[in-house]
Amino acid sequence: MESERQNLAVVAYGLLKRDITSGHFRPGDKLLMSQLKERYQIGTGPMREALSQLVTERLVTAASQRGFRVAKMSLQELNDIYDARAHLEAMIVGLAVERGDEHWEAEVIAKAHTLASVAEIHSADEMMNLWDKRHKAFHGAIASGCGSEKLLELRAVLMDQAERYRQLWLRQTVFSAEALEQKRREHAAIVDTLLRRDAAGASKMMLEHLLSPVPIITAIVRDARLVDA
Repeated sequence: MESERQNLAVVAYGLLKRDITSGHFRPGDKLLMSQLKERYQIGTGPMREALSQLVTERLVTAASQRGFRVAKMSLQELNDIYDARAHLEAMIVGLAVERGDEHWEAEVIAKAHTLASVAEIHSADEMMNLWDKRHKAFHGAIASGCGSEKLLELRAVLMDQAERYRQLWLRQTVFSAEALEQKRREHAAIVDTLLRRDAAGASKMMLEHLLSPVPIITAIVRDARLVDA
């Protein structure tokens, strides 16, 4: 059935995208259809649809007669994505401070509290996933105050494009007590500035906050030889 094939394509897309952004498949790896079908237990048609979607998102490249490969990373792309994302987020945060009401404040405080209370559980990977989920929820709560669906849509697109690079930073941050404590301090300072309704100060802090991972990611991709240069 057509609906079943489409559902399988959605599942294949999600699984393959997760494995690319998490680093299971490295930049430049060939994505052989036979291996993908075996790994995900999904047929050729849905897998091709998933791969085509990932090509449009620039996570996968396609070459005539040479199949699909994981797109290479580049420091130029890293800097471009993070620069655009940080400046957009800074603008969104400024608007959120101006437009957010008391319910917005309460949601930001609640999400900040749940993020700060993350403690190591069961396994390091579990902790990373929980911290990441709460971290995204915290920043999402802040951004929601801007009141613009279009700006939030653009924000989601840039976050998605940054995810493969961001995952490299995430592992180094969450698995380092010192780095995690630094993030806790930054988040607390951001919340304090938001609650004082300092739009300019909050924008500046968010810009610096979102650009801070770039040197760390740059060092990681160079050391792991994930980029050509």
